[in-house]
Amino acid sequence: MKLGIVGLPNVGKSTLFNSLTKAGAESANYPFCTIDPNVGIVPVPDERLKLLGDFYQSKKVTPAVIEFVDIAGLVKGASKGEGLGNQFLANIREVDAIVHVVRCFEDANVVHVDGTINPLRDIETIELELIFSDLEILERRIAKTSRSARNDKGAAKELALLEKLKAHLESGQSVKTMEFEDEEEEQAAASYNLLTQKPVIFAANVSEDDLADDAASNSFVSEVKEYAARQNSEVFVICAQIEQEIAELDDDEKKMFLEDLGLEESGLEKLIKASYRLLGLLSYLTAGEDETRAWTIKQGTKAPAAAGKIHTDFERGFIKAEVVNYQDLLDCGSYAGARDKGLVRMEGKDYVVKDGDVILFRFNV
Repeated sequence: MKLGIVGLPNVGKSTLFNSLTKAGAESANYPFCTIDPNVGIVPVPDERLKLLGDFYQSKKVTPAVIEFVDIAGLVKGASKGEGLGNQFLANIREVDAIVHVVRCFEDANVVHVDGTINPLRDIETIELELIFSDLEILERRIAKTSRSARNDKGAAKELALLEKLKAHLESGQSVKTMEFEDEEEEQAAASYNLLTQKPVIFAANVSEDDLADDAASNSFVSEVKEYAARQNSEVFVICAQIEQEIAELDDDEKKMFLEDLGLEESGLEKLIKASYRLLGLLSYLTAGEDETRAWTIKQGTKAPAAAGKIHTDFERGFIKAEVVNYQDLLDCGSYAGARDKGLVRMEGKDYVVKDGDVILFRFNV
């Protein structure tokens, strides 16, 4: 999974990126500090892996990972090349989802590119630039498709979709809010890789004082949540400054720090949960003496395709899957014990893999 962290200059975007990835990339109080996109690979926190690794005394424990891309700050006119806009727009096309950091705190020492704190205005600035960029792509595609649409039914159908998309964007709405006639039309629209069709997670960046109660009294956060609800997007509250402070702590120290603040989980954990929900993802597990590992797949994935995440031969020669829930396995104390209680199931090609499944695939090539 690849997530692009975006936002106006000085909203806490690079601070959050550095905290999540411990990359130590430059961060300063002026626009365009992040000239090139910084990339960091982050392991997905998963307590199940540690428990299973200890259970099997595994030599190696391998978590699932997320790739974060810190993309240059955006300003008005980016779609026309203002600031670092063209570079921003090119980089964001490569990600699976957008993490939009929105400033929801007041601080006279941190300048705002527009002079005042206004989350909805900030969101609109970036959303409009994405819309303008998508319109430019559609207009070029329409010009190309129009030439063949008169004599080609397929081209005529595509042209109708392109015009429909264009009209929706011109109304000021993103493609992800558009209602499609069927799955085929939605997939056709996705083939254009439009920026406004990408899922968005809003990260409401607040002060430390607002963090403990999830910014319940912060009117800026309320505005962001109301906007996100209309867009079918996820929102989580974060304090990038706090994330920066805990980034270098070990797990036990981090847990104590969060407990002192009245928090149950870190910003990274909030973001990962929001990402998995938004993108419809889950993790299944493989475990043994050599390695315990998490594998990320789409919800609804059947056993052969899940096996293919490990190796194409596993999918091609799939025979069956031995499946047990990780908690059942731990509760029984051994794999044999789980099997004796009938908790280890033999599943075939139509089995839909569930979150927390521990699976041993049988295959023959």
